[in-house]
Amino acid sequence: MKLTDLVVHDAIIADLQAKERDDAIQELVDALVDAGAAPKKLRADLVDQILAREKNGSTGFGKGVAVPHVKHDDLKQMSAAIGVSQAGVEFNALDKQPVYSIVLLLSPKSKPDEHLQAMETVFSNLQKDKFRSFLRQATTREAVVELLDEADNKQLS
Repeated sequence: MKLTDLVVHDAIIADLQAKERDDAIQELVDALVDAGAAPKKLRADLVDQILAREKNGSTGFGKGVAVPHVKHDDLKQMSAAIGVSQAGVEFNALDKQPVYSIVLLLSPKSKPDEHLQAMETVFSNLQKDKFRSFLRQATTREAVVELLDEADNKQLS
């Protein structure tokens, strides 16, 4: 699975405005709804389910990144949004540090294998120092898209 197939380009926010976790999640879900990747009628439920998941354990796994995610019965396709914050978001991350890069993943509940593949793709890239560094430095949607292409084509080590 490729990042470029997963991430909705119109749901990339290179200048995330939120300073707190809940606001960042809402901002990214809104980006996916606005891009047509998630139905507007599911917006509140998606946000609620993601926040409930966060209360069970933070998806801010350290090193400045977070991967909030949810599987929902009424989603037809998998999609992801990316938010980059220059100021940092208080995300209750495991290392207690701010989060600068967020990949929010929405998956159909009926496709658990695809969800796991998507999570593997996202995490394998976010574990690379160079990918994290370049993502954090990206200031435009185009720069993020270019980075995703490079990652998919194994141009980052």
